[in-house]
Amino acid sequence: GKDFDYEFAVQVALLHDLLEDTATTYDEIKEVFGENIARAVLALSKNEALPPSQQILDSLSRIKLEPKEVWAVKLADRISNLQKPPAHWDENKIIAYHKMAGTILLQLKGGNAYLENRLHQKIIDYNEYIR
Repeated sequence: GKDFDYEFAVQVALLHDLLEDTATTYDEIKEVFGENIARAVLALSKNEALPPSQQILDSLSRIKLEPKEVWAVKLADRISNLQKPPAHWDENKIIAYHKMAGTILLQLKGGNAYLENRLHQKIIDYNEYIR
């Protein structure tokens, strides 16, 4: 509806992996797309200075300070990533990934009902990959 800024959400979604996966900097994103989008992309990025076990929780705490569109991008990202796990993943990694999806759903409750329901169903379906 009118209380969801689709243009902002789509830009954030398209850019959300830039800081993690490329040499692009926060300042470069800010210069081209503005501070709101740069802040959103930063919130969706893991802080590599933290231990891996804390990275997603830290990111979620920063996402929660951003507009609901940013929450939606995170929910949609995990929905699209909850496919059959790569063959090289061991049981522990699969279980941890499944558990983290539940944490994301819990932390971002109230962000976007449609995406929350989709993620909830994906989490249930993902059980088939856990032996």
